[in-house]
Amino acid sequence: MNDITIREALERDVGQITQLFFDTIQYINAKDYAKEDIDDWSSWKWDTDKWLEKIQEQYFILAEINNQIVGFSSLAEDGYLDFMYVHKDYQGQGVASALLHEIEKKSIEQSNDFIYSDVSITAKRFFECKGFIIEKQQLKKSKKRELINFRMKKVKMM
Repeated sequence: MNDITIREALERDVGQITQLFFDTIQYINAKDYAKEDIDDWSSWKWDTDKWLEKIQEQYFILAEINNQIVGFSSLAEDGYLDFMYVHKDYQGQGVASALLHEIEKKSIEQSNDFIYSDVSITAKRFFECKGFIIEKQQLKKSKKRELINFRMKKVKMM
């Protein structure tokens, strides 16, 4: 098992973050969504300004193994878990769990009563295993397409 290091994202990381985002959707989420949905969703890769804004405004963290970014996650001030992506080659190795642990610690520091997120079909099982409950299934607009996901919530952290 590789050692996972967690650190806050920097603006210079945006290229690696967006590539990981793109690859994860194209390779991992593709089993649960139509090709048109995948292409629309992953096209957010090129909105660099949006990514830089998220890095600046949210608690945005990276997971690294041997100095390579293998995952990322972010938490808004209101407890919204915005991102949780793990590199396509590092699935099932504890990366998302390590990220979520840090996100939960931050949510306690921020005095959030709960964490909530809009979770993909692909990630739903992971979040259920971590104590999140489904509030509702919904359609969420990406760019041009609406994708099925789940509003999930966790009240008791850690």
